[in-house]
Amino acid sequence: MLENKAASRYAKSLLDLSVERHALEEVRDDMALIVEVIDSYPELEAILKNPIVPLDKKTGILSGLFDGKVNAITSAFFRQLVRKGRSSILFGASRAFITQYNAKKGIVTADVTSASQLSESSLSEIITIVKRETGASEVVLKQKIDEKLIGGFILKVGDRQFDASILHGLNKLKREFAQGIA
Repeated sequence: MLENKAASRYAKSLLDLSVERHALEEVRDDMALIVEVIDSYPELEAILKNPIVPLDKKTGILSGLFDGKVNAITSAFFRQLVRKGRSSILFGASRAFITQYNAKKGIVTADVTSASQLSESSLSEIITIVKRETGASEVVLKQKIDEKLIGGFILKVGDRQFDASILHGLNKLKREFAQGIA
């Protein structure tokens, strides 16, 4: 919990600095790159969280991976986190930065899970509904396929969920029958 708060504070500071230096979009792209790299190589996060690994090694690893590929503000942010012994929150701070950036820009991420690939018209209708319901200026829609749903879809936006799947309907019917028999 404390780690999340610290990551959020560092992300907020980085966001403010990148706005001040007119590099918000570049730093946002850098944070997305970091999240992508750490997602792909979880051992990197393990190294950053390991207190036994010397700070200069951590700095060297980050420099080797990202120097020349990220903005100077981002490189300075890495060095600052490592120097303060906070390299363990780099991944969390990167994700928090993206969340804060999205909130600032009015971007909402929605997850839609369906039994099969949804048509372009269905996806665009879902995006329109999410925009209307959330007041978002942009919606990033992530689609997943789960054949167990049989049909329909589940839409998650933030902490809200709308389940219009056939599996949900069948389970609901099953519960109603079980209550009626008992």
